[in-house]
Amino acid sequence: MESQSTKEHKQESSDNINCGIITLSDSRSKKEDLSGDFLENEIKKRYNLTSRTIIKDEKNELINAIEEMIEENVDVILTTGGTGLDERDITVETVEDLFDKKMDGFGEIFRYQSFLEIGSGALISRATAGVYKKCCIFSMPGSLNAVKTAANIIIDELPHIVHHAQK
Repeated sequence: MESQSTKEHKQESSDNINCGIITLSDSRSKKEDLSGDFLENEIKKRYNLTSRTIIKDEKNELINAIEEMIEENVDVILTTGGTGLDERDITVETVEDLFDKKMDGFGEIFRYQSFLEIGSGALISRATAGVYKKCCIFSMPGSLNAVKTAANIIIDELPHIVHHAQK
């Protein structure tokens, strides 16, 4: 099913990818961050985890965390939490204002896969992704099941995505 050009791009891509994780939560500590733990374990299987932080659901804290990771040469930032409909959920608006390019496919595929798993509750998901300063940012809900769904979509494809984002 994979096209010849996609195969060629993947061959040109590298698994030497630096990743960062940002968990947004007003209540969780690192000890309680099961979604962040899952992502950390998945990333370390193939890539480099160079940064991980937990911040409050605050726009300026999120922007600062993203900028710091980019300064540390992170290629991919995975955010968990803050994508819901609550007033404090600021992740989507914050990252989408930063994006130079949006990757609509991630949110679309995530919501479709979520619909297959949980039904119409997937309608409230606002998962999003894009590129900012040649860094790929994927923002997903904070629940462990949602993070597992998102990881299944993106982890294997990261070399290909980063290759294009950094051209």
